[in-house]
Amino acid sequence: MSLTSATLRPGTVLADLVPASTRARGHVRDLALVVGGAAVTGLAAQIAVPVPGSPVPVTGQTLAVLLVGTALGARRGIASLALYLLAGVAGLPWFAQGTSGLGATFGYVIGFVAAAGLVGALARRGADRGALRTAGAMVLGNLAIYAVGVSYLAADLHVSVSEAASLGLYPYLIGDALKIVLAMGLLPAAWKLVGRKG
Repeated sequence: MSLTSATLRPGTVLADLVPASTRARGHVRDLALVVGGAAVTGLAAQIAVPVPGSPVPVTGQTLAVLLVGTALGARRGIASLALYLLAGVAGLPWFAQGTSGLGATFGYVIGFVAAAGLVGALARRGADRGALRTAGAMVLGNLAIYAVGVSYLAADLHVSVSEAASLGLYPYLIGDALKIVLAMGLLPAAWKLVGRKG
């Protein structure tokens, strides 16, 4: 199968274009992609700016999570972010600002797994191939992160959901909009690039 036909086949995500000549090599490829996606998320988490009055910093995590989920597809995306979560719980200091374990912001990390699955499933339906569809997928992915993250934050801090939203949602909307704009350019451009190479 040529690269061009693979890019046009329904249900293909960017990670499917990484070649693997045998089933065993396909498993090795998938494992490398899963570990790589977790590592990219861990690195992006270190791009962190504290927000005064909030336990939730501005990070590069959400963009990494949504790009990893979209590029890998639902199954590999969930596996990648589950690995990120489990390794962080086990003590690997790659959550935001070099932290690990359970804290007030752990709900966002749980939300990352759900978001990766959601945007990965949408990418299998072609949601990453056009700017507007990419924006829609990224918005839904962000909603999944916030639904879990803000709820967990409210429970951990013993505050109302509306107060938790003031601490862990509203201050981040402009930054998330900028990340969505970036994804709107990156993902369709990646498909155009691989289409030209096919």
